Amino acid sequence: MQQKLDKRFDEKIEELEKSLPSREKNVNCAELTLTSVLQVLGIDDPLFHNAMIPLSGGFGGYKSKKGWQGACGPVSGGSSAIGIILGGHKRMDDETAMVASKKAAIFAHKFEKKFGSVICAELCGYDFSQPEGMIEYRKNGTWAKKCYHFVVWAVDTIRKITAEELKNNWE
Repeated sequence: MQQKLDKRFDEKIEELEKSLPSREKNVNCAELTLTSVLQVLGIDDPLFHNAMIPLSGGFGGYKSKKGWQGACGPVSGGSSAIGIILGGHKRMDDETAMVASKKAAIFAHKFEKKFGSVICAELCGYDFSQPEGMIEYRKNGTWAKKCYHFVVWAVDTIRKITAEELKNNWE
């Protein structure tokens, strides 16, 4: 069974590599990260899409009074995917929740090590707290040049970080 799940992850990653660079509409990195993993697991529900959409662009372009900006969408979406994988089809108990939190932290650490940051604005180079940031981001084709890579990497890394739980909860 593990081979079947690995094959579905491989197919999803291949699909993402081919389709994401040319997508211009309905591009949402947080949503795509979570729902790509869920599709591998055979789950697709508009509630998951809707829950993730506001998180792209660093929590919707959030910028605090002190200048802190939100996490990259694949970090948010990936952390959510880890929670779903570990929880399976029921709410996590306290012990599993601690493991899920630790794995989400490991995922974020690996992301930061690979790409240099977990902050959306630092990664893509645009401040989405201002409308001009999104206009420039789209105008310059940053999704196709840079951001889709974060989604693909996240989906593959989630598989690796949660291999045991995928086997136990989803086969």
